[in-house]
Amino acid sequence: MNNNPVRIQRNIAFLAIFLLAFKMVAWLLTGSVAIFTDALESIVNVVAGLFGWYSLWLAAKPRDANHPYGHGKVEFISAAIEGTLISIAGLVIIIESIKGLGKPHTLQKLDIGLVLVAFTAVVNYIVGTYAVNTGKKNRSVTMEASGRHLRTDTYSTIGIVVGLVLIRFTGWLWLDAVVAIVFAIIILVTGYRVLRNSISGIMDEADMSLLEEVITYINEHRRQAWIDLHNLRIIRYGNILHLDGHLTVPWYYTVVQAHEEMKALEDLVVDKYGTTVELFIHLDPCEPFSCPLCTIEHCTVRKAPFRYRIEWDIDNVMKNSKHLLEGDRLTHDN
Repeated sequence: MNNNPVRIQRNIAFLAIFLLAFKMVAWLLTGSVAIFTDALESIVNVVAGLFGWYSLWLAAKPRDANHPYGHGKVEFISAAIEGTLISIAGLVIIIESIKGLGKPHTLQKLDIGLVLVAFTAVVNYIVGTYAVNTGKKNRSVTMEASGRHLRTDTYSTIGIVVGLVLIRFTGWLWLDAVVAIVFAIIILVTGYRVLRNSISGIMDEADMSLLEEVITYINEHRRQAWIDLHNLRIIRYGNILHLDGHLTVPWYYTVVQAHEEMKALEDLVVDKYGTTVELFIHLDPCEPFSCPLCTIEHCTVRKAPFRYRIEWDIDNVMKNSKHLLEGDRLTHDN
């Protein structure tokens, strides 16, 4: 497959249609409620795949006057729709399975049906794993959601195959509906997780693990002129990360010198996370209370000796205030 997320999602949508046809044939041949649930989830795959394809195409469009931050937010909307559809499919499956539990019926041509659904499981897992890995690499919520959905479809299909094999050898027809109910619950859990992640993106919920990783990385490569860093935040728009914060530099620096420090911070982050990161850094001049925390050697305007080097972490860098020492205690200037 091509590594372009839009083309990958397009292929996933067409693949979903192809596999849906396989599962519908298997259901018509066997009459299995469990296979019907699998086919129903594949209908969701088709709808989600097509909408995901559109959302990735839209997200890839350059920013314009109406969308100065780009179109990446549509990916969260796509994932929300997919999560909703997955959840609805899970509920419908449970309802149909309960009906089948009360009226079990003889299954036919199980051997052919098993081969067909087993084939779809293998294909789904291979493509789903590839989509998840590509989605993580490109920071694409839509791509990752599609991949996880395909892998969940694989797990449910495997469970259904196991159940049908048991029915084949035991004759316990009621297992058909029970297997369908079990995997409908798994589908519901998956739908909730996809929906939860999409809502957190729409609401600009902080990615605390990513933020902590960025802060640790900056702290490990900080320069002497970076006296203080605070009010650091990250917002995700599709595959674009927007990073903004306040950087304190010596008050006597020229505009050119201050800009060089800001550029050094930008280059540091881009070197680690790529050009899909945008930085908006506000420069602050140091103040007398910054001196005990400043590591610059041979400073001719220092008002107090160096006493303490702040190790930046997620707790002290996210606060919207400069760091200072009161006695031996680290606090913040409001």
